[in-house]
Amino acid sequence: MTLDQIFSLCSLLAFAGWIALLAAPLSRIPLIRGARLLSAALALAYFVQLFTITQPVESGSFSTLAGVSALFSMPGNVMLGWTHFLAFDLFTGAWEVEDAGKIGVPHWAVIVPLVLTFLFGPIGLLTYGAIRTAHRLRTTGRPF
Repeated sequence: MTLDQIFSLCSLLAFAGWIALLAAPLSRIPLIRGARLLSAALALAYFVQLFTITQPVESGSFSTLAGVSALFSMPGNVMLGWTHFLAFDLFTGAWEVEDAGKIGVPHWAVIVPLVLTFLFGPIGLLTYGAIRTAHRLRTTGRPF
């Protein structure tokens, strides 16, 4: 497979998981499991990519910004990073939906955090955390 094909396949898997999470009120448990399964498939794709498409970069390292920039100067390494984000963000979204269901946050209140997690990762998680905290304060009088 070419990198473009891998990119398209991984992106399609992640998108299917996000659609499942947005539709979770229809059948919460199976759709969350489906999104988790897709996240696991992306994690497996990441593992395979790590040993097949990554490209060594002489000046690359994780200890400096210049070193990280050098690592991401190669298309295979960018694909690996993209798959990493897809897998983790989808897993985080699945956790948000599952957690919301457990503590009684209505699904409509999780839609914005899901979209933000899809687009901006940590900002979505932070937004869900604020909604979760507000809900707990309202229902129990305690933030945690």
